[in-house]
This record gives sequence, structure tokens and C-alpha cells, in this order.
Amino acid sequence: MAIFDTFGISGSGLLAHRKWLDAVSDNISNVNTVSRTNEDAFQQRMIVARAVDYGTGEGGVRVARAEFGNPEGRLVYQPDHPLADAEGYVKYPDIDLGDQMSQMIMAQRGYQANLAVVERATAAYQAALQLGKG
Repeated sequence: MAIFDTFGISGSGLLAHRKWLDAVSDNISNVNTVSRTNEDAFQQRMIVARAVDYGTGEGGVRVARAEFGNPEGRLVYQPDHPLADAEGYVKYPDIDLGDQMSQMIMAQRGYQANLAVVERATAAYQAALQLGKG
């Protein structure tokens, strides 16, 4: 392991958690997006992360792909809504707000943990440089 690998590994974790937070915030902001019944509902986005060089202690993590939720959504009876069909139904995304809030907290904590590693590594490297100044 090279001396500055800590920054690369933690930096990759920061990037993965930021993308996770972006996906969750997009899902939360669209939880009440209404569609016509003949259209697809907003699909929640989920981020899948993958370890790079798993087991070596090097490499960090990367976002492997994004997965999307069910485009069918859920039908809600709202006959007064301007997008309602002839039977009075509209389509909402099938997103659980409580689950999204839990996802947001986990992503925030992961981001904070990786940021703390970067800050501690920076402090340790600066202290090591001060030793040489004698």
C-alpha cells in the first residue's frame, strides 16, 4: 500500500456516497410527481457500489451501476386532478419516503466517515512532516 492510498480509497468512498445521496435526494424530490395512467411513473433510482480489488486493502469502491424502480407506480383515485383519467385515477411513483430517509441517513454517515478518514490522514501526514523539521 502506497503512502497516499488512503486518500484514493477514501476519495472513492466519498464519490460513491455522494452519488448515493444524489439518487436519494432525487427520489425524495419526486415522491409526489404525478403522471397520467397511460404513462410510466417516476422510477426511483438505486445505486449499486462495487469494491475495487476486493480483499487487497487497495482500490476503494466505485459505482457499478444504477438500478431503477417499478415504472408501474401506484394508482390513486383523485378525480379532481387535471391529469386524472376517465375513471379519476392518476399514477404516483412507488417510493417509500421512510425508506428513502433511512437511505439518506446511511449515505450521510458513510460520507462523513470517509471525510473523517481524509481529515485524519491529512493531520497524520502533516505531523510526520513536522518531525523532519526537528
